Amino acid sequence: MPVRVIVADDHTVMRQGVRMLLTLDPDIEVVGEAGNGQEAVELARRLQPDVVLMDLLMPVMDGLTAITLIRRDLPQTEIVALTSVLEDNVVIDVVRAGAVGYLLKDASGEEVIRAVKAAAAGQVYLSPQVAAKLIKDVRSPEQTEPLTRRETEVLKLLARGHSNKQIAQALNIGEKTVHSHVGAILSKLKVPSRTQAALYAIRTGLVSINTLQRARQGGEQD
Repeated sequence: MPVRVIVADDHTVMRQGVRMLLTLDPDIEVVGEAGNGQEAVELARRLQPDVVLMDLLMPVMDGLTAITLIRRDLPQTEIVALTSVLEDNVVIDVVRAGAVGYLLKDASGEEVIRAVKAAAAGQVYLSPQVAAKLIKDVRSPEQTEPLTRRETEVLKLLARGHSNKQIAQALNIGEKTVHSHVGAILSKLKVPSRTQAALYAIRTGLVSINTLQRARQGGEQD
């Protein structure tokens, strides 16, 4: 099944250009377009896409609010921010709201396609500039439960951009077991998303930032 995508951007030329780009890939199907955040939320609720590619600066409802509502109502739908905004507070708020990816509008077409596919697989996908800003914001919680050996293995693979399916294959365990481990990791680290868990792993030295860059470039070998 192709990855079902909604493109949300208030600039018609940009929106249509992204749509044309995505439709060149047979593994992606653009199922809707939205010109503002409210339209994006309404379309997402109706169509339940795999991924929403979301601009942030839009009329009626901004992208950050739309991301928050979509993640609340449709936890299975992943969101990638595609924007020109790089202010620290905006980047941080978008990731905290639940976006799994964040790209700038100067990204190549190939990178946008990779980000959409990565998001559909539940993988973290951040531009280098965004990753650098986010890592600065990540702080070690004052009190956390220690991760088990298996949870640490899962976190390392998650931070390297692996999906639940890839983690399951690498560790020879079931996807449901991986899902349970990820939930436990988020709870213990007191972070709300896989993205922030990955950034925590980089910040604390569990993996290097270079692994995140390699994941952006096509992923590591299992």
